[in-house]
Amino acid sequence: MKRLLIANRGEIAVRIIRAANDLGIETVAVVSEADRNAAHALLADQVVPIGPAPATKSYLVADAILAAAKETGADAVHPGYGFLSERASFAAAVADAGLTFVGPEASVIEQMGDKVRARQVAQAAGVPTVPGTPGGVSDVAEAVAAASEIGYPIMLKAAAGGGGRGIRVVANEAELKVAFPQASGEAASAFGDGQMYLERFVRAARHVEVQVLGDGSETVHVFERECSLQRRRQKVVEEAPSPGIDERIRTGMTSAAVRLCKEVGYRSAGTCEFLVDDDTGEFFFIEMNTRIQVEHPVTELITGIDLVAEQLRIAAGEPLRFRQSDVTKRGHAVEFRVCAEDPERNFLPGPGKIGDVRLPGGPWVRTDTWLAPGSQVPPFYDSLVAKVIVWGDDRTTALRRAKRALSELVVEGVPTTTTLLIELLGQQWFADGAFTTGTLEEWLTQRAEAGA
Repeated sequence: MKRLLIANRGEIAVRIIRAANDLGIETVAVVSEADRNAAHALLADQVVPIGPAPATKSYLVADAILAAAKETGADAVHPGYGFLSERASFAAAVADAGLTFVGPEASVIEQMGDKVRARQVAQAAGVPTVPGTPGGVSDVAEAVAAASEIGYPIMLKAAAGGGGRGIRVVANEAELKVAFPQASGEAASAFGDGQMYLERFVRAARHVEVQVLGDGSETVHVFERECSLQRRRQKVVEEAPSPGIDERIRTGMTSAAVRLCKEVGYRSAGTCEFLVDDDTGEFFFIEMNTRIQVEHPVTELITGIDLVAEQLRIAAGEPLRFRQSDVTKRGHAVEFRVCAEDPERNFLPGPGKIGDVRLPGGPWVRTDTWLAPGSQVPPFYDSLVAKVIVWGDDRTTALRRAKRALSELVVEGVPTTTTLLIELLGQQWFADGAFTTGTLEEWLTQRAEAGA
């Protein structure tokens, strides 16, 4: 691998360029008209414009990206996260063009990206799954029949895709009949597939995921991350290790993730996501993300492993450089997603021109961002502008350091969620690690009512 094209933008494109530079790999950035002066364009060795600002006319146009790779002589493509990262058709097109796709094979993406097929693979590997439908469900009548067997409450989920799209929780048949066409339509619009599947809704659950690395023959886990603090099914804060599970659950879950990846001969970095029943301690596999994730830095800080660099090495044909016994963890890391949104106006996005920017620093503080004075927050993409990640000897130290780091962050010109994140750090339930997937939204609702 000598020249890598990054088929993405924002902080993840910057992150990948830096990892490639560390390995002596040249980089190519692709940019929409909105990103001509963006950070990833300034850092890359070459830059290729690929279309107008909307992602549907630029970052989601596979042919434009492949043409850019051909034009610049790139021999590999890294998709980052989002956009085309989990489209099997894109991975196949990259391979058909004679290029290296930095990720698993298209067949594995197709298999694990479909939630129904992924559940079937998990069951074959002896990995526990939430009780649900064995396959996709296409109409309301079929959904009603399935729900009567599983029992309410039911979670409707898009069979193809993720990111919180096409998901509904329903308490009874009447709600199901209303929600099914809505969720199916949303899934069809987002992923081109309106099939849904149904699973039991675990009322008090933690969302815990296991990071894995595989070279096609060997697989190791790189411990777990806690991702329960979510708003509208989008993660807000992540940490590693999880403060809400014991060693028995950790061992069972990480072993299950490794078994699952060995079942498909997984090759690249990936994440197996689980729900942990906060009442019983049972864990259930829910889906796999066949890409690098937004929250990967917390794993890097507790293990010292550069996950993006390992992705690149594996894609270049190198075997895993370590065994499971070589992967150890130390201390605690927490990541806070800072978005250009106004939490006092129902998280209304705030695109615009950035004024002054001051990033936090000091020992064990990392900020992954594309922000720079004078840069633009475009209205066309995700509102994430920075990730503030901190490490400490223990969780208490990490949270104290996080408050200091977030207090140092200055982003002028657009609203951000920074002050809300600082306020969150002051909540006793957060300090105690006493939360589930519904806790953050409950707190936000109470906060809004108190301020009304």
